[in-house]
Amino acid sequence: MTNLFNAPVLTRRRIAMAFAVAIAADGMAVLLGPFGWTFFDEIIDVVTLGLTTLLIGFHPLLLPTFLVEVLPIVDMLPTWTGCVALVVALRRKQQRSGPAPPPVSTPPGVIDV
Repeated sequence: MTNLFNAPVLTRRRIAMAFAVAIAADGMAVLLGPFGWTFFDEIIDVVTLGLTTLLIGFHPLLLPTFLVEVLPIVDMLPTWTGCVALVVALRRKQQRSGPAPPPVSTPPGVIDV
């Protein structure tokens, strides 16, 4: 379960597949939206959230995107594509800077002011 929250190393293939999933989900939302097939929209969003999490790792920005997709008119916007672009940009920035340095500990008995 902890592997779900660890961000995988982004490769071109993972990024391309994540964008393909997001674009397909947004495209299907636009095509199915006028028909009012909300049940299928919800299934598409659940599958998209799962696949995106597997491809680029879980990120808190995926949750608001999933919730926004429930709103009637807003679900026709390319929210999944925008979210994937933002998460990929944040993950790349995080991977470029490297892991955070360990916290500096003070020796016992020393009061740091």
